[in-house]
This record gives sequence, structure tokens and C-alpha cells, in this order.
Amino acid sequence: MKVAIHSLEAPAAIGPYSQAIKAGQWVFVSGQIPLHYQTGKLVEGGVAAQTEQVMHNLAAVLRAAGCTFSHVVRTTIYLTDLGNFADVNEVYARYFPELPPARATVQVSALPRGAHVEIDAIAMAPSA
Repeated sequence: MKVAIHSLEAPAAIGPYSQAIKAGQWVFVSGQIPLHYQTGKLVEGGVAAQTEQVMHNLAAVLRAAGCTFSHVVRTTIYLTDLGNFADVNEVYARYFPELPPARATVQVSALPRGAHVEIDAIAMAPSA
């Protein structure tokens, strides 16, 4: 059985998808871009500021699923410029101080709304 997860503290989906889907203990969080959940607008600032907002959005969706970053087992980071890798990595690392998840990082030609970074995640929810 699968259940849609929704957080009011993360931006609403901008297409036909759920913020996350929980299937058994697994939580599949859709890619988050740096939209502010209240305004729906892309945050201003460079890629570090955008990454902070992405991580905030991921945290909100994870919370709605009963998870934290410590439950994340896999992420994918999408960057429009791999030259920003170090800046993104610096912010990202603060959210995974111990036992960081498996990860892939890829460069893409463009992201929705002109974002520079998008991150998705897979988490294993704690047992009830």
C-alpha cells in the first residue's frame, strides 16, 4: 500500500506528483527545488542559499512522513553547473553530520523555475 505525504511547510507540487510517497517503511521524497513554501517563489541568492532552501523543503516533507535526515539512505543532487559542487556540498554536509546517505550528483542542462539545484531523497521510516 502506498500513501501520499504532504507538508504545508514545503512548496506544493508544481506538477502531477506527490511531495513524497510512503510505501511500507520506504519514503520516496520528490525532488525539491529552492521554492519558498509561503511565496512559491525561488529564493534569492546564490547556489548556497538555494541549497539551504532545498534542505529546508526536504526536512519538512521528511517530518510529515515521520522521518528526519538520519533516516535518509539515498539522495540525488541535480546541478545546472558542477562548478557549484563545493558550495552545495558544504551546505549538504551540515544536514548529514554522521553516516551520510549514498548519493549521486549529476549535472543537468536546466531545472524547473530556473533553479540551480534540486535534491530528491529516499528514507527508511522508523518502525512504529
